[in-house]
Amino acid sequence: MADLIVIEYDDVHRAEEIRLKLQKLQRDYLLDLADAVVAVKDESGKVKLNQVYNLTAAGAASGGFWGALIGLIFLNPLLGAAAGAAAGAVGGALTDVGINDKFMKDIANGFKNGTSALFVMCRKAPPDKVIEELKGTGGNIIKTSL
Repeated sequence: MADLIVIEYDDVHRAEEIRLKLQKLQRDYLLDLADAVVAVKDESGKVKLNQVYNLTAAGAASGGFWGALIGLIFLNPLLGAAAGAAAGAVGGALTDVGINDKFMKDIANGFKNGTSALFVMCRKAPPDKVIEELKGTGGNIIKTSL
């Protein structure tokens, strides 16, 4: 069972600060984060999602490795690495893990301009611990059980 917690902040930088605090709690084994994404709505109303993991870069690195390895078989490792990196980057960019990006953008579009929101998905940890840590941070907490 996973729980989704959405917190809106009046500052564009506050959600990122709180996400770093939650990642520290995860390193201390106090909670298990499945995903933690910061959505920033700038003054013009455009929403940008800041993911924890860059899947495009990870896909490019993995694809480059496998492309070079396969390229060695065909005696052209540089071409194989380049083709593998390109394919891996495309695959990583098209991959969506964790919280649905469209869902987060739809929720963040309802917020005021110049604000940020933190989307946290917790697994195997009581969300009450997370909410207790987030009290007093100045955000509006919306909790939804998935």
